Amino acid sequence: MFKNIYHFTLILFLSFFSLASNANEQGYETISPAQPTQHPDKVEVIEFFWYGCPHCYAFEPLLEKWAHNLPKNVEFIRQPAAFNETWAKHAKAYFTAEALGVVEKVHADFFDAIQNKKQDLDTEASLAKFFAEHGVNETQFHEAYSSFIVDTKMRQAPVMAAKYGITGVPALIVNGKYRINGTLAGSHENMIVVLNKLIAQESAKK
Repeated sequence: MFKNIYHFTLILFLSFFSLASNANEQGYETISPAQPTQHPDKVEVIEFFWYGCPHCYAFEPLLEKWAHNLPKNVEFIRQPAAFNETWAKHAKAYFTAEALGVVEKVHADFFDAIQNKKQDLDTEASLAKFFAEHGVNETQFHEAYSSFIVDTKMRQAPVMAAKYGITGVPALIVNGKYRINGTLAGSHENMIVVLNKLIAQESAKK
């Protein structure tokens, strides 16, 4: 038991050490070629995340605080990553919430259910129950879950990650040009600092 705890502690230490030592001066990478944005008249920010990622969970309160004070010229988009089957199931839950217009109702609680309560929310039945607990009619949930729009977004998810060069989460994309993550920025707090600097830089160009 103590040997396992030692190994786990060592892995955490090396992970945090890696974040600090690999940070660059800018705190971001340039995406080449730059990708077109969905909202050319605004500065677009895309967050790539996974509900099962502890780093995403730790970053969420900082990002949520930032998102509540968005400048009018900034468009914020959440984009769940779907690198494997488990990630894809959680991504589908998010897209279903989006289709039902209940992201604000379920997003934080879904993180909590996965990260703290260790719930297995990876089947349509378990998700239907979770959504029902948040006031969503079960029939409407199943319709949205199996809808064309959710299926389309699920097909697009791997393509989205690939075109922005996403290999881990949490990650932020600014205006299709810049990629920010914890390793580059050095900390979750500095990700927000770098994000705001890039937004100011892109806003000045517009």
